[in-house]
Amino acid sequence: MENQNKSEAQAPADSKKNYNARRKYYYRKKYYKNQNKEGYQKTVEQKFEFKKVSIVVPLLNEEESLKPLYFEIKKSLKTISCDYEILFVDDGSTDKSLNVLKEINKEDNKVKYISFRKNYGKSAALQIGFKNATGDAIITMDADLQDDPAEIPNLLKKLQEGYDLVSGWKKKRYDPFIKKYSSKFFNYITGLFSGIKIHDFNCGLKAYRGEVVKSINVYGELHRYIPVLANWNGYRVSEIVVKHQARRYGKTKFGISRFFKGFVDLITVVFTTRYIRRPMHLFGFLGFLSFLAGILVNGYLT
Repeated sequence: MENQNKSEAQAPADSKKNYNARRKYYYRKKYYKNQNKEGYQKTVEQKFEFKKVSIVVPLLNEEESLKPLYFEIKKSLKTISCDYEILFVDDGSTDKSLNVLKEINKEDNKVKYISFRKNYGKSAALQIGFKNATGDAIITMDADLQDDPAEIPNLLKKLQEGYDLVSGWKKKRYDPFIKKYSSKFFNYITGLFSGIKIHDFNCGLKAYRGEVVKSINVYGELHRYIPVLANWNGYRVSEIVVKHQARRYGKTKFGISRFFKGFVDLITVVFTTRYIRRPMHLFGFLGFLSFLAGILVNGYLT
């Protein structure tokens, strides 16, 4: 009898304990539901004035980088409200880059690719990419994973401030010593000759309005001077600091010969943008320097 009463006395306490456990469980569930409702678990989309963004990626022998790059671009594009397309331009790769692009294209109809039969250079790859891009905003980046796709919204935000071209500035670089310091020298000389005050002319990570890429022709090594060409055509140019990353796969395509080719193209760009309507100002100045040097040499010898 005592045992029965004891059991009956414990029953309400056990029921109360179970009720509290259930109550606590539903409270936690409701709490997490509210978190999702407030947006803690969701990606917040940033709104831009652009209807469509085209991501143009020139590449050469980057088979290992392509899929990681694709996933990072997709992740970044989820944070913007615009429609988009991703356009890869294979500049005559001799590895399995083209096969990887075909695989990605089968899985995602937002991805397109163009493949050259032979290597024509980065300028040609960009030019064909610009020609086929359908967005009213275009983002370019290299395929070696050194350009961070997470910078896409930041570039668009700066572009939306009223600029026509926004260039990335790799303030902290993860490049070999020669490439790092030759690039600094190149940027200094280009800024000196062109009068454009940006720090990194050759950064692959750039944002353009659609009309900019349709109005310039890029060939040779002129992809390095796109900001100069755009500025000469009356477009507003700016820059933002972007994150630069160390190369994960493969090796750099940079060679010292490209530096000298770039210097020759700089002379071409300076002539066509600053002296095309007054060529005698340039040649007269060079002639005067030669004449002065001749007098000094002649005076020294006599």
